[in-house]
Amino acid sequence: MSQKHPIIAVTGSSGAGTSSVKVAFEHMFYRENIVPCIIEGDSFHRYDRYEMKEAVSQAQANDEHVSHFGPAANHFDMLEELFHAYGGTGSGRRRRYLHDADEARPYRQKPGTFTEWEDIPADSDVMFYEGLHGGVVNGTVNVARHVDLLVGVVPIVNLEWIQKIHRDTQTRGYAPEAVTETILRRMYDYVHYIVPQFSRTDINFQRVPTVDTSDPFIARDIPTPDESFVVIRFRDPDKFQIDFPYLLSMLHDSFISRRNTIVVPGGKMGLAMEIILTPIVKRITADF
Repeated sequence: MSQKHPIIAVTGSSGAGTSSVKVAFEHMFYRENIVPCIIEGDSFHRYDRYEMKEAVSQAQANDEHVSHFGPAANHFDMLEELFHAYGGTGSGRRRRYLHDADEARPYRQKPGTFTEWEDIPADSDVMFYEGLHGGVVNGTVNVARHVDLLVGVVPIVNLEWIQKIHRDTQTRGYAPEAVTETILRRMYDYVHYIVPQFSRTDINFQRVPTVDTSDPFIARDIPTPDESFVVIRFRDPDKFQIDFPYLLSMLHDSFISRRNTIVVPGGKMGLAMEIILTPIVKRITADF
């Protein structure tokens, strides 16, 4: 955990839906008059888009693997350094990864590149991280230990792949075959660096579809929220004083599946996040 300045991290795989959770947190911060310092996980990749293509080509030529999920393509040490600095002094350095032309235009750079490193604002109430590695542990690097609230966004893997395929083909212009190849290339790092984080999270939100997703590579559309349930697991319900009877009364058609797990209709995921996370965020920021 941090020492003086709180840190919240939302972590999940590519296509998991962490960006949607980020929006929910931003709404909470606005309503509660909390000033966040936003950290984008993509900004701690080691390579920009063009360097990454070259790194992948070289790795394949040597029968090796490299992906955005693993340590070879990320600055895990610099991410932990930022969390450590912010937790102790509220300071640190960040940059941005410019995903598309709209993001790149104000900086007069190409999409797929990084901005320069800069000092983070000095007047934030909380650091908020959203990305792939908010709870990563690798050798001497332990990012998770600095986080006060670690939230996992973990749709079942077939749904995760459907969401990634649709996002990358429809909004980023990739061919379906290229997206499938990326999924396969990332599998080793997915198993070793992404999945273990979800045993460290304080809360997991896992969307489970109620329609057939047996073959995600031929799915024509993404199951809607109303075609799914959300399994919400608390590692330690007492840590954040989770009131299960209250949640059941507020979230119609929800039920308890285990002593630390509540299941809610998919269409109520946003409401569930607001009800569960708002008091936790208020408590975390008030304690510092």
